Amino acid sequence: MANRGKKRRVLSYLLSYDTNLIVAVIFLIVFGLIVIYSASYYTASMSEVYNYDPTYLLKSQLKYSILGLIMMLIVANIDYHKWRYFAVLCLLGSAVLILLLLVPGLGVNANGATRWLKVPGLGQFQVAEPVKVAMIIFSAALICKYSSSLNNLRVFAKVMIPTAVISVMILEISNNMSTAVIVFGISFLMAFMVYPKYYPFVIMGAVGVVFAAGVIYYTLRYADSESAFRIARIQAWLDPYSYESDTAYQALQALYAIGSGGLFGKGLGNSIQKLGPIPEAFNDMIFAIVCEELGIFGAGLVILMFIYLLYRLYSVAQQAEDLFGRLLAIGVFSHVALQVVLNLMVVTSLFPTTGVTLPFFSYGGTASVFLLIEIGMVLNVEKFSRFKRERELREARLE
Repeated sequence: MANRGKKRRVLSYLLSYDTNLIVAVIFLIVFGLIVIYSASYYTASMSEVYNYDPTYLLKSQLKYSILGLIMMLIVANIDYHKWRYFAVLCLLGSAVLILLLLVPGLGVNANGATRWLKVPGLGQFQVAEPVKVAMIIFSAALICKYSSSLNNLRVFAKVMIPTAVISVMILEISNNMSTAVIVFGISFLMAFMVYPKYYPFVIMGAVGVVFAAGVIYYTLRYADSESAFRIARIQAWLDPYSYESDTAYQALQALYAIGSGGLFGKGLGNSIQKLGPIPEAFNDMIFAIVCEELGIFGAGLVILMFIYLLYRLYSVAQQAEDLFGRLLAIGVFSHVALQVVLNLMVVTSLFPTTGVTLPFFSYGGTASVFLLIEIGMVLNVEKFSRFKRERELREARLE
């Protein structure tokens, strides 16, 4: 009987998940697939690249979403404490992946940037996505190691240095400033949640603003071919109508899409801007298509679901039984929050155009799979903490 009861508890553990979190994730995935099909079917049906198949991108994204969900459930049943033993490997692996972009035949160059790694027989993937997961694990382990002395500014800086190095490598090798900022921002927010004082963050924020202003001034005065395009984006953001035929074109078309949607939109599938004015509307600017086809109501629903997802992630962090689990959940929370906020700010022209995707909506198989792996880690943190509380309650009753 005791063995049977133990087996039932093990089975219950394996099949028990945070239903609210899973429902939020599945809702966003399904909604995202519908919008990807709506935003891509015209482009796919007119392009030889997609075999003139209007469902090409939908089927591709669906395949990766299913793979991601399977990986999520697998990771959800792996004791999250074990990830701590791989922290150093995660850091070294991230550095190696980024350096592999420099290897001829492995790094794939597209639009002047090398951000994809080609794996013979398996296709290609965007290096930034596994690096985000790896750096969440590494940062969580490193912050835990120095948590008792993290109130020392020197120790805090020491904790941030490895992430800063990886971020600089991403920027210099893959020419991907947005990902570099997100990777550093994730670790920064994780440390912020643990650090007992606020003044260092104010100081670092001020230093960051001064540094950014200095970089902009330097590039404006001594701009080269590599930095000129970033300055052009800032200028286009500040004065879009002076650059409406080139640099600001996509941003203005996104605003036209948002403005034409009204309260309830033109109807699913009826976007005009996706027919050409917004290039590759199924990528970074997909939220503009949501606004045009579903209006303020549909866009608000998407935002509310992201808010609910973030609420659930933060709740798991608050209820985690130890600091490492709390930091893993905060890392995933920070990743999703940064990408959602930056993407919406870019689409609504509150921020200069940059390549930040909208989680679960923008087309991209690698991003979907690795984000769902992150969700799996959070599910395990929640499950482990909940079952431990229930076990302690049972033991207390027996006493």
